[in-house]
Amino acid sequence: MSIFSPIDDHSPIILTVPGLGGSGPSHWQTLWEQSRPDTHRVELGMWDSPHRNTWVTKLDQAIRNAQAPVVLAAHSLGCLAVAWWAELSGQPFGWPVAGALLVAPADVDREDVRPELAAFQPTPSKPLPFPSIVVASSDDPWIAPEKARALAGGWGSFFIDAGPQGHLNAASGIGWWEEGQALLDRVLDAAADRTGKVRSANDARSLLAVSATEAAQAHYYGQHA
Repeated sequence: MSIFSPIDDHSPIILTVPGLGGSGPSHWQTLWEQSRPDTHRVELGMWDSPHRNTWVTKLDQAIRNAQAPVVLAAHSLGCLAVAWWAELSGQPFGWPVAGALLVAPADVDREDVRPELAAFQPTPSKPLPFPSIVVASSDDPWIAPEKARALAGGWGSFFIDAGPQGHLNAASGIGWWEEGQALLDRVLDAAADRTGKVRSANDARSLLAVSATEAAQAHYYGQHA
């Protein structure tokens, strides 16, 4: 399956969840939204002065209106909105959110955190009720690698080290971000089978661990196809 392949009746709806300031025209989230009709942005509003409860409410509304299953593709502070939604929603495993790709999560717990991010403290640490991948750069100015790994561990997410690529945004020069597309494909495959049936927690996480490792090796460790 590819996020650029033809859509079938069983494909999840993909919702992008931007971070502080939203995602501009050259951001991979925007480019993905323009590439496929089942990929849509969650308009959280208040992009420059986010309010946690407002963002979580907007995300919840978008998920409820999307005709599940849903797969989330979040960036930066958007990852915290997803984590807080999972904390507060009480959804059973895999429904309505069937999976998530969480990219460059912001560290809202750091001592020098910007005031705009502090409202999302403390970072939720419970396992997410869906299979997920956390991707973080080794030189991201918004989060240290060890913190990103710790977040992934608490959320039960598979962790991918993207190497030195900054905040994995438009300024990183990654354009369409083919590596991210491949990782999203892995989340889609782990979220549901070809008939659209949501996988069990054990099956989803086992499949994701194997397939995400293969994707990471292929795209980040020099084994390009």
